[in-house]
Amino acid sequence: MRGVVAAALALGALAAGTAAAPPRAAAGPRLGDCAAGALCMWPDAPFRGERREYALSGVSLGSCERFPGRAGAASFANRTGRPVTVYESGECAETREFHTHPSGSWTPEGAYRMRAFKVWER
Repeated sequence: MRGVVAAALALGALAAGTAAAPPRAAAGPRLGDCAAGALCMWPDAPFRGERREYALSGVSLGSCERFPGRAGAASFANRTGRPVTVYESGECAETREFHTHPSGSWTPEGAYRMRAFKVWER
């Protein structure tokens, strides 16, 4: 009888532990591949389409770098080790939308099409 009671208590504890477990968080979008030291952009959200990769060694700090073509990018990852400002304007004009993102940031879907960027020293 003691064995039956012990088994019942163990089963009850197991069921209570399962019921108290928190729900799993929903998985976010899969991050795109982007090498350390690079700024990567994708034409479609989230991180879809042909990736364009800009190495830190290939851009001038503080200079406006235009995306090729007119389409721009919908998502991007900043792994440059520097802050990057992305612009809706193809000329880095501050009369349209622009935001600065720290290194290590992943943006699965921007608030606007990004058509140009600047990489900053600090």
